Amino acid sequence: MKNSFGSSIIITLFGESHGDCIGAVLDGLAPGIKINHEYISEKLSLRRPAGRISTARVEADEYEIVSGSFNGYTTGTPLCILIKNTNKRSSDYGERLDVPRPSHADYTARMKYHGFEDHRGGGHFSGRITAALVAAGAILASALENKGIYIGSHITELHGAFDRPFENIKSDIQLVNKKQFPTLTENAEISMKKEIEKAAATGDSVGGILESGIVGLPAGVGEPWFDSMESVLSHGLFSIPAVKGVEFGLGFAFADVYGSEGNDAFYINDGRIATKSNNNGGINGGITNGMPVIFRTVIKPTPSILKEQDSVSLSMMEDATLKTVGRHDPAIIHRARAVVDAMTAIVVADMLTLRFGTDYLSEKI
Repeated sequence: MKNSFGSSIIITLFGESHGDCIGAVLDGLAPGIKINHEYISEKLSLRRPAGRISTARVEADEYEIVSGSFNGYTTGTPLCILIKNTNKRSSDYGERLDVPRPSHADYTARMKYHGFEDHRGGGHFSGRITAALVAAGAILASALENKGIYIGSHITELHGAFDRPFENIKSDIQLVNKKQFPTLTENAEISMKKEIEKAAATGDSVGGILESGIVGLPAGVGEPWFDSMESVLSHGLFSIPAVKGVEFGLGFAFADVYGSEGNDAFYINDGRIATKSNNNGGINGGITNGMPVIFRTVIKPTPSILKEQDSVSLSMMEDATLKTVGRHDPAIIHRARAVVDAMTAIVVADMLTLRFGTDYLSEKI
């Protein structure tokens, strides 16, 4: 059983949706990284449910750092974050889950953990656990910003509604990071919220696509094969519940262009090497080239819906129907962007410390 990720900076997640608390341990942090509590709380607020487009389960997400920090800075020892679960309604899940929710982890969890798993609210598979991931990622994202590296995501597509792509990426990232609903245009926000509310009104759910950017990364970060920037970042992103696809730069659209159209020509810009286009998403040969890293993630519709669905009874081994009860999101993509950003910060921080040393993010060096 493995719940840890990373090489130099390692994150371990623990807890269950309806347990006493959830949390994360960050190991390998340099001493001297500032703990910006206001920044952490802001990032957690972007993941928190809000209004009719989210679940009615709203947690305060009041976190506590119980080790690894002193006088406002990391100490270099394992940093542990705890977040209490205070708004639980376990009765919605019965004494034992016999009919698994389609496209959820109920069935596969049973196969792996043989019925000993805590199934309430999805247990360890719940998106609730991502609150701890966001808190941990915020510590690293703040440190990265102090180095001039910025990360942000917006919803570029949601059930037939579209936002414009990144243009001036740094300013777009700074804009979207201040918004509760992550779009670059007001029209996109209005139309996307309407689609989510429409799905909610019928007991259904919708997914979408997030476009993410990283600006300020130096050239030369990543490895040419198994630890390429794309492969490590994809590993982290696919660890997030509901992520079902990742593409970099032009991505699958490379299938529709010639090499002469898809190649990114080099040129000198203010004494620095840059590319005239960024179809490769800021990465060549698995290594950053100094241009913004651009990628997209597909977030599937929330599997817990209020419509009746076909399933099976695990105890009777016969067909059954299921109508989910409880509090569920008609869409999670607007909340997932905070999780994608956090996971990105964790990966980037890990790869930078592997490249430049463990004290790279420290403010005390």
